Amino acid sequence: MVCVALFLTLSAKAQDKALVNTSNSPYAKLHSINMTDVTWTKGFWADRFKVATETMVPNMWAIYNDPKISHAFENFKIAAGLDTGSHAGPSFHDGDYYKTLEAVAVLYASTKNPKLNEMMDKAIVVIGKSQRDDGYIYTKAMIEQRKTGSKNQFQDRLSFESYNIGHLMTAGCIHYRATGKTTLLNIAKKATDYLYNFYKSASPTLARNAICPSHYMGVVEMYRTTKDPRYLELAQHLIAIKGKIDDGTDDNQDRIPFLQQTKAMGHAVRANYLYAGVADLYAETGKDSLLNTLNLMWDDVNQHKMYITGGCGSLYDGTSPDGTSYNPTDVQKIHQAFGRDFQLPNFTAHNETCANIGNVLWNWRMLQITGDAKYADVMELALHNSVLSGISLDGKNFLYTNPLAQSDDLPFKQRWSKDRVPYIALSNCCPPNVVRTIAEVSDYAYSTSDKGLWFNLYGGNNLNTTLTNGQKISLSQETNYPWDGKIKISIKEIGNKAYSLFLRIPSWTHNAQITINGKTENVKAISGTYAEISRVWKNGDVIELNLPMDATLIEANPLVEENRNQVAVKRGPIVYCLESTDLPGKSIFNAFIPASTKFEVKPINIDGAAMMSLVGNAKMVGPNNWKNVLYRPIEDKNTTTEIKLVPYFAWGNRGHSEMSVWLPVSR
Repeated sequence: MVCVALFLTLSAKAQDKALVNTSNSPYAKLHSINMTDVTWTKGFWADRFKVATETMVPNMWAIYNDPKISHAFENFKIAAGLDTGSHAGPSFHDGDYYKTLEAVAVLYASTKNPKLNEMMDKAIVVIGKSQRDDGYIYTKAMIEQRKTGSKNQFQDRLSFESYNIGHLMTAGCIHYRATGKTTLLNIAKKATDYLYNFYKSASPTLARNAICPSHYMGVVEMYRTTKDPRYLELAQHLIAIKGKIDDGTDDNQDRIPFLQQTKAMGHAVRANYLYAGVADLYAETGKDSLLNTLNLMWDDVNQHKMYITGGCGSLYDGTSPDGTSYNPTDVQKIHQAFGRDFQLPNFTAHNETCANIGNVLWNWRMLQITGDAKYADVMELALHNSVLSGISLDGKNFLYTNPLAQSDDLPFKQRWSKDRVPYIALSNCCPPNVVRTIAEVSDYAYSTSDKGLWFNLYGGNNLNTTLTNGQKISLSQETNYPWDGKIKISIKEIGNKAYSLFLRIPSWTHNAQITINGKTENVKAISGTYAEISRVWKNGDVIELNLPMDATLIEANPLVEENRNQVAVKRGPIVYCLESTDLPGKSIFNAFIPASTKFEVKPINIDGAAMMSLVGNAKMVGPNNWKNVLYRPIEDKNTTTEIKLVPYFAWGNRGHSEMSVWLPVSR
């Protein structure tokens, strides 16, 4: 009865509308704003959100409701007894549909388009009918149960049941916050109750049949939404039992208990989702052991295993431990793996879009529990590069993997297309994930704390929110970021209490300057930190932040074998690449960048999207032909040519092309 009464209260108020609601998390230093508090106005993220509204989300909804393409919604109909047939598609298809539903809910929160509400209502009715009375929900098993009558669950070690339910939990919470309706939340609650009861009695061996733990994040979000203490208990139990089996795998991060792990191992998507879920749990419990392990994982990834684009998971297939064990029986095959320290190939880089999104989810949560700007730096890096590269500029085509180089001369064909495609038949988990992420970027832009307002991501927008002290604030942000480092913030409405604005000074900039009403502010604007300005603000106050933004040549640790004596070019948060489209008749792999090269910033329009290119000089060597040649004497012949670099996220949007982020350096 207590839980029912709680739901009635939630339904009546529907008050906490943050994407990740840490407003009452006792160990979070920063708190989320509501989904409707930010409106994109003009610029980079406004353009991406416009494409999300007009193309990305409608396209994804159409795909997942078309049985000729995905069969995802058709699976729900068959499981509900509303249609006949067999399950089709991967076992994580349910989760794909929940992610799509989440994107629609977020879009509805911003637009209040009644058609979106109607679409969701119709789908949720069918989803509810597919759920078993005890709360179990998994279309693959439910369809089989209708045929055989057998109730088998969590029997398959590679089961995605918990993964699917995790995305149902998240979608249920966000749908509730966007609409005030508990229809999807009630389904998620029944499923969470089922998991609670299941894990109370399941053996660790059976309980570990839950790969790709999106449910770690989902369970905590359900706790935040319903205040049901059983859900926090479940989240703690999930971490406690992870690794307590005799035959665990690094592929699933359960070879050893989580709190004993010291290195980021195995499947990068599963790992990043796990770390994000543990960060959520820390925000509610404050257990130092959780944060200590998270810090070890973060340091390992950022110092040894992350690409310059924020991409994660360098290997299609790897082994663990790799080349370090005397006993071959200890060695396990790992797919979509982090790999060894400094093992960061370019042509064969995997970098699944979902892993890169997992990197964003993890760093966003680390930022909230610590307030440390280094996490916002990584979040911004991944969002602008390895996440956006997973979707075409028009929002209709997708990459599963995100390599840092592409050559048509490679003597093998990899599993995943290097051209974006409308639907990734073998595993379409990334497209709905990247679509919901872009729709939700506004929720990462700001945070609040007891001290004031924090600026995490920059972009043209209007903000109307309430600080933790109850004070309302309204402001506008004008900027051409990330193409320009000048940001203008105008206070529109404010109370009469003193509070702080925390402006993020990215680690890539130097000599940042801050003025208020035209006068230089005496405040420490240190790269890689938040600059705090505390005062009683007035309506009409104007803060101007200038982040110098130069094209910079970046080199890698020499232990990254493939990048020795090569450089990448980065300007602001954007990583650039050389694409064959901009070097017709020549091989991009014959281009050398002189260390003295100065790049000029020039506007470019790629498939309707305005951005900045970098134009400079390079040395070209020859000959081009390496057919049937492994080694040959070097020829000291080169010419100088002008080259144009484009943002990495935009490569491949002008037709099929070759591409490289890392280019040889000429000193």
